[in-house]
Amino acid sequence: MSPANDANSTPLPASGADASPAADPVAAPGVDDWQEWVDGGAPGAARKGAVQNEPGQNQLAQNEAGRALPLVMGPPAIAPPPLALVETAFLASTTSLLWLINAYFPIGPIWRICMPIPIALVYLRWERREAWMTATVASLLLMVFMGPVRSLFFLMPYGLLGVLLGYCWRRRTGWALSIGLGTLLNALGFFFKVALTSVLLGEDLWIYVTTQVTKLLNWVSLTLGLLIQADLALVQLLAIALVLVNGLIYLFVVHLVAWYILDRLGAKVPPPPKWVQIMLELEVE
Repeated sequence: MSPANDANSTPLPASGADASPAADPVAAPGVDDWQEWVDGGAPGAARKGAVQNEPGQNQLAQNEAGRALPLVMGPPAIAPPPLALVETAFLASTTSLLWLINAYFPIGPIWRICMPIPIALVYLRWERREAWMTATVASLLLMVFMGPVRSLFFLMPYGLLGVLLGYCWRRRTGWALSIGLGTLLNALGFFFKVALTSVLLGEDLWIYVTTQVTKLLNWVSLTLGLLIQADLALVQLLAIALVLVNGLIYLFVVHLVAWYILDRLGAKVPPPPKWVQIMLELEVE
């Protein structure tokens, strides 16, 4: 056979794995070539890179080449779940109902003790936003039913006190810190009420408070047989001290009631101090 015929003759297809079309890199592009064509690269570039580089480097190169630029978008607006809205509305109406009952049927400090607890419960179950919503909705309801003045008297201090206690209890602060902050807030609420009422009535009610404290001092001095003439500065300091002591006792009772009630509702309140447990013979888990 001549050399020309050998050059022009067509070679027979080989048997086995060499006969498959995928063996020819030009006739049948592989999966890598198709991926590179979709990503905008030239066919066969992935296979050449696979020959030159290690498999891990080849995969990293493909990822870097085909990575799309992320869209610049703001954070998604997350709506509160329906259960949070339902509990917020229910506990806000419960809080305003407690205030209404205390206004028309006062039976001592029982209702006052329970007023901050629903707002604190919302804070423990959800977060700060829901607690503020509860205090705001309760204030708006009281504004509709009783007017803006009574609504402000509820918001300061009871609405803010519920948010403060929920904040402290959620972060598991001790009773000393939460009672101390609550006492200061309760005292500010008392002075706010006295100042606003004095503006609305056109009279200084602080004089009435100091007069009552002076009568108390005179009664104590007569009972003990002491001849003491208290000056105005001492009377005012004693009045402020009585307001703080009243708030301290009130916050302590609120903590006890909330710890007893909310613990059974699944909202964990920090346990009382050891001396309180020993004094009341409590068993804390």
